[in-house]
Amino acid sequence: MTAAAPSQTRVVITGAAGRMGQALVRCVRRVDGIVLGGAVETVGHAALGRDVGAVAGIGEVGVKVTDDLRAALAGADAVIDFSVREAAPGTVRAAAELRRACVLGTTGLNDGERAAVLHAAQIVPIVWAPNMSLAVNLLFALVEKAAGVLGPDYDIEIVELHHRFKKDAPSGTALRLGEKAAAGRGQAFASVANYGREGQVGERPRGQIGIHAVRGGDAVGDHTVLFATEGERLELTHRATSREAFAMGALHAARWVVSQRPRLYDMQDVLGLDR
Repeated sequence: MTAAAPSQTRVVITGAAGRMGQALVRCVRRVDGIVLGGAVETVGHAALGRDVGAVAGIGEVGVKVTDDLRAALAGADAVIDFSVREAAPGTVRAAAELRRACVLGTTGLNDGERAAVLHAAQIVPIVWAPNMSLAVNLLFALVEKAAGVLGPDYDIEIVELHHRFKKDAPSGTALRLGEKAAAGRGQAFASVANYGREGQVGERPRGQIGIHAVRGGDAVGDHTVLFATEGERLELTHRATSREAFAMGALHAARWVVSQRPRLYDMQDVLGLDR
């Protein structure tokens, strides 16, 4: 790899041999101002020592897969982590210690893991979002607006579909959609959320937000928010057909976050939708 120009952002990708990691590697060359500076995998992984471009199916790019995150970060500007939730604390701690920006796309973190992210965000800028897709983040804004305009007379139901390998349910994106819908109606999401229904549940309470998780096959990710009332129904849907939609958003976030001050950001900040 050639040396990065001052205007370029060198990124390290963790979980580089995984499905999202490979998508990120493939997309790097499509984003102006981004250079692949490192690729990291777990100790003992079969991809260690291999050229990450070959692993991702695009031919050699001159970056070998390593298990040493700190060494990889030493020559980079930012790290992108879409690996497993257990790895998130180690990633953000390394980023904080080396004063490197971070883009985190991992969902389902427990309280301790979340605390590690919040602590690191006091030291370095971190973009943490349940979904990096640019279109999904526009959907968040549309759902909040629609919920506020339509009001409590419209029942809200959220349905998400993902591949059989996804470990957390409902998806982080579905939860964020619920949060946005509740915010649009001035509600506390935790007080109105209902996760699926079974048995004699009675009539649907006014103001409730239903969330339903479907798992199967190789679905990358579908999310639909239904606003239903007597006589009509509005459906806002996003369907991802490739992980590259998330990868492109994450690379866009990495290019943006390196120039920000330390704190926790999300993709709404990256896209300027919170302004």
